[in-house]
Amino acid sequence: MNSRDPLHARPSGNVRQSRHSALVAVLVASVALGGIIAFAQDGDKKSLATANTAAAGTSGTVAAAQVAASGSVAGVVPANSAVGIDNGASTESTVAAAIAGTADTATADASAAPSVDLDEPTAASGTDCKLTEQSVREGSTGASVTCLQNALIAAGFYSGPASGTFDPATTAAVRKLQTDRNLFVDGIAGRESAISLGIWPDEQSLVVHTPKPAPGTKDELGFPLSTVSSIGNAIPPKPADPGSGKRLVYDRAQQRVWAVAADGHLIRSWLVSGSQYNNEVPGIDHVYSKSETSTAWNGKAILPHMVRYQKTHIGNIGFHGIPIHKADGTAYQTEDQLGTRLSGGCTRQANADADFVWAFADIGTEVVVL
Repeated sequence: MNSRDPLHARPSGNVRQSRHSALVAVLVASVALGGIIAFAQDGDKKSLATANTAAAGTSGTVAAAQVAASGSVAGVVPANSAVGIDNGASTESTVAAAIAGTADTATADASAAPSVDLDEPTAASGTDCKLTEQSVREGSTGASVTCLQNALIAAGFYSGPASGTFDPATTAAVRKLQTDRNLFVDGIAGRESAISLGIWPDEQSLVVHTPKPAPGTKDELGFPLSTVSSIGNAIPPKPADPGSGKRLVYDRAQQRVWAVAADGHLIRSWLVSGSQYNNEVPGIDHVYSKSETSTAWNGKAILPHMVRYQKTHIGNIGFHGIPIHKADGTAYQTEDQLGTRLSGGCTRQANADADFVWAFADIGTEVVVL
């Protein structure tokens, strides 16, 4: 008995007529198939072009997201790396979605600017309150949380009570805000989220500008002062801090650093330009690495006298002099602009103050971030 493929039906009727019909069917199918192929090829070209256009349109967003995470750049930069996360004033405004809530970073350079101008509130807060803390997160309680919740309610991101307790529902509301407004999404309400809601305090009201010292003035260790540094009675009061002994105290709200001697007296104080994304982590750190000359993660800026004091998930943060454009050797900012947040993560200083910190802060020196 002959075997046959059960998927093929046995021919029936006139074999010649069947073959003729089959031939006609093949010819018709060929013509139809040719038209379908031509149409499909044309459609594929259009689809491909559309896909390429879409990819091109999103590449900046992808790049920004990679920069924002800054772990995409290099993860946590090794302690002995000569790379910082201060990427220079010309590019920092484009990575606000990146390095604000924690972030450094980098932290976070992307050519595609966020759709939200993070230097001004993007919506009315619906409340006259301001945060009194650098950031609040799940578990936080108090007036700053109540203020945040009221602002989230007014902006349409939160429907719960303004209880003053930062609960999971508040975290979800903050994450929704951050997602909708192209901020770094971490559920923590810090500077950029507060600016977006209009509840961030007037930073410049907290910054104390001291008179410029006479040219050639030096501190007790023999280091010249910059135009924004001070000694003796001209030093603004240092806020209470949890540190002890020889240390550097950096108050982000005041954009100021104090150098404290081992016996507790103040050697000098100066204005800095810290992270505009508030990604320095408060607490007690220690200097762990130094480089006479470092390079920003994007390769565009030279960072003189880098003194690293903090490792974050978006890279290294440290004190350094005013960045220099690698392309033409010009400075990113002037000394008169110190006291304003301009960096992407690191703490910029006038070069005279950077020289002092380089000599003062040995490996292991305590750094207090407030």
